[in-house]
Amino acid sequence: MASVPPTKVGGTEAPIPTIVGTGYQITSIIKQDMKDLKLISISGKSGLFKLLTTTKSGIIAESIIDHKRVMTSFTNVSALDEIAVYAIDDEIPLWQVFKKIAKKENNKPAIDHKSDKNALIDFFKEVMPDYDEDRVYQSHIKKIVQWYNILQNTGYLADYLEQKETENNKTQNKKDKQTE
Repeated sequence: MASVPPTKVGGTEAPIPTIVGTGYQITSIIKQDMKDLKLISISGKSGLFKLLTTTKSGIIAESIIDHKRVMTSFTNVSALDEIAVYAIDDEIPLWQVFKKIAKKENNKPAIDHKSDKNALIDFFKEVMPDYDEDRVYQSHIKKIVQWYNILQNTGYLADYLEQKETENNKTQNKKDKQTE
């Protein structure tokens, strides 16, 4: 596969924001702030990826582990920003679950995602005691722990959580102003 250069934005190289589902959604997300770190999961591929650019039929992304580039269709991609974990009464955004894991583990790696089923479930109950055990399966917990460890080990976790916290604060400020 030929190497694809990073997208040029205003004369400087910048990663393109994340995607979800369809080409229309991708196009609208790409128009957002280009300095944001956008992370995706690609079904059938292990690890996490940064979105680099879009093509007519899909996306080009780069692994945050080994920096290899891959091309895939729009339908095989999930943005971490759009993933949430079922709680008893609500859905908790994935970044908030990562934040809880980071707090529990003092910003160090978590339990190995290959640990036995009971160890993973016990760990997750400590992190998120109110998760919905009927809708959050052991395979989900394994994936969440794996993604957390990937982000932590590659140095992306702090930046990702800081970005999400900033976005959350901006959204909350807008909501507060609307209710005043």
